[in-house]
Parts: sequence; C-alpha cells; structure tokens
Amino acid sequence: DLYRKVFVFRKDPSDAYVVLRARLEQPLHNFTVCLRSYTDLSRPHSLFSYATKAQDNEILLFKPKPEEYRFYVGGKFVTFRVPEGRRDWEHVCASWESATGIAEFWLNGKPWPRKGLQRGYTVGATAAILLGQEQDSFGGGFDFYNSFSGELTDVYLWDTGLSPDKMRAAFLSLRLPPALLSWKSLSYEVKGDVVVKPRLRE
Repeated sequence: DLYRKVFVFRKDPSDAYVVLRARLEQPLHNFTVCLRSYTDLSRPHSLFSYATKAQDNEILLFKPKPEEYRFYVGGKFVTFRVPEGRRDWEHVCASWESATGIAEFWLNGKPWPRKGLQRGYTVGATAAILLGQEQDSFGGGFDFYNSFSGELTDVYLWDTGLSPDKMRAAFLSLRLPPALLSWKSLSYEVKGDVVVKPRLRE
C-alpha cells in the first residue's frame, strides 16, 4: 500500500523506471489512467507508458513541454494545451472509449474539451507498463532525454471510463472503484535510481 507515498526519480536525465503489474484478462475497449506528478522539467518526459508487442505507444501520457500534454492510444495522439504549471503537483486523468473514440482529459479535477481518437480500436492486454520512461519497443528502447525526473504518486488504471464524479474523486484522493492498477495495492518493481518516500505535503 503506497498511500501517502511517492516514487522519487532522483536523476535527470535518468535510466531508471518502475515496472507495474496489472491484472489484465482481456483487451481494453475503454480505460481511464490517472496519476499525480511533481517536476521542474521543461524538456519532454513520459509519465505513463503502456506498450504491447504490436504497438509501443498503446497507451502513453507524455508531456512534450510544460504547457502541453499528449495522450496516445494505439500510436495516435491528441494534444491538450494547459496553462504552464506553477511548479506544483499536477493531477491528470485521461480516459478513452472505443465505441465513440472520445478521449477525455482532466487536469486538477477539471475537464478539458473532449477530442476524437482511434474510434473502434482495441488496446492489447499483454502489456509492459512503465513509469519514468517512454518505451520504443516492448519493455525497452528508452530515450533517456524523454525520462521522468521528479515525484509520481496516485497511479491508477481502470478498464472503464470514469464518471465526472469519480474523476473529481481521483483528484481529491477520495474512495475509488476497484482498478486494474491501484496505488493502494500496487504490484511494482523498481529498476534503477527510484526511491519510495512519504509525501512532503498533502
């Protein structure tokens, strides 16, 4: 249980990452991924990378610059422009539904305008899920200048699109539905220079 704890990625750039193990029984037609990050990076960095053997950017949350997030599904992406952060924690949730191809993006509990992405696509279930690096091949192929440096916490993955109430609950760290990946019962393995520490502030 990593409640009130964080992963600290200490180096910049870094070769370190964290492998997450999810209980995925079947391919995903809908999903929501949420996490909280704290960094002073202005260069591109990966927040959440889910790769299959067929597609290295099956699901990817990527920040190319401080005022932009990219959300990938099946190798295609949509861009969400955000105000440049005040060097504070940023909570993001991204959800996608195959039937409509609707991609939702929430920043700090607020929704951005929805966009269209990969309607009818199916996300593969046999996946390598990493924090801290962006995969260019299954479980590897890292470019260290896309690595994450800073603090990550509250990582979740659901096989449904969360309702607006639950999106806000994720931001406020309230009770959440059972997840494929849950910060409160995370199965993970640290590779390299990543330290688990208590959160400095709530």
